[in-house]
Amino acid sequence: MIYLDYNATTPTHLEVLRTMLPYFNEKFGNPSSIHRAGQDVRRAVEDAREKVAKLLNADAKEIIFTSGGTEANNTVIKGVAFANRDKGNHIITSQIEHHAVLAPCKYLEKMGFEVTYLPVDKYGIVDLDALRKSIKKETILITIMHANNEMGAIQPIEEIAKIAHEHGIYFHTDAVQTVGKLPIDVKKMEIDMLSLSGHKFYGPKGIGALYVRKGVKFHPLLHGGHHEKNRRAGTENVPGIIGLGKACELAMQTMSHEQVKIKNLRDKLEHGILEKISDVFVLGHPEKRMYNTLAVCFKYVEGESILLSLDEYGICASSGSACTSGALEPSHVLLAMGIPHEIAHGSIRFSIGKFTKEEDIDKVIEVLPDIIKRLREISPFT
Repeated sequence: MIYLDYNATTPTHLEVLRTMLPYFNEKFGNPSSIHRAGQDVRRAVEDAREKVAKLLNADAKEIIFTSGGTEANNTVIKGVAFANRDKGNHIITSQIEHHAVLAPCKYLEKMGFEVTYLPVDKYGIVDLDALRKSIKKETILITIMHANNEMGAIQPIEEIAKIAHEHGIYFHTDAVQTVGKLPIDVKKMEIDMLSLSGHKFYGPKGIGALYVRKGVKFHPLLHGGHHEKNRRAGTENVPGIIGLGKACELAMQTMSHEQVKIKNLRDKLEHGILEKISDVFVLGHPEKRMYNTLAVCFKYVEGESILLSLDEYGICASSGSACTSGALEPSHVLLAMGIPHEIAHGSIRFSIGKFTKEEDIDKVIEVLPDIIKRLREISPFT
């Protein structure tokens, strides 16, 4: 198998898996228990919290463990909205956010909140002038993703955070696609809240975290016990937390080296496709784009047909987001960028990772031109 869908999920690193295993049946105590078995596990959980915090340059007390990025996003958006309703009812986000941000925003609209969805330019970058003009005295939250999952556009979140704070507004970023891949300093970048997910950078599925700067006012999403200092009820997913901590530790050790290697592979794939296939264009900004992501549109063909053909060669890629790849409608991200429906349907995302080899890229460059040629010959759009 040639796996080029790392933005959808990554394999759990063997070191992460080995670190997790004892916490399934040997060190199985409940971290809320006061006996030794429970307190030994509590220390391991807090050690993992320290590792997550260190990756973000945060304080460990500002880290809340969640079930993943979706829960973290929902916690922030709903939690800040309901806790600050006396100050205002207006939220600002973008048109290209993940559905884990868009859906809770739509939910809040039904609850009487107002949401502004900012436009993006042809590269998928948020319009900062539109952001400034959208701010009202009732604005309580700005939530803009760090990098887009479909075409990799990196948003100017430091500038966005500065604009937010000039007006006394909280700023949150969905950094699911960047944590563990890009250096993030929540203090320097003036981020108030940040969401991350373990399975996007070689940790296990079902575990994530939410950074909440000390002093931010929000309501918890889940109510029950006193877990996570009353900020997220429910017995902790201890093996997942241990795995997330290890994944963060490994990311700090390998991030800079892997960035160079992966970008070289991405660039080779991009150049090979553009050289061998006509009527194709690359999505996203030439420079302000995740180094592991290549999203391209092939004219006159359907993305689903391309994926099925690639799959026959054992090549795994994606058409847009993994969460919406089964939908018949074209990507909301591409439509927001001004890509016509008929072209947006022909989008493919290749996302490269730690275990991608050069021969994997060579194989894609070898087989893809014939796939596109064959599909175009039978396409009604040609």
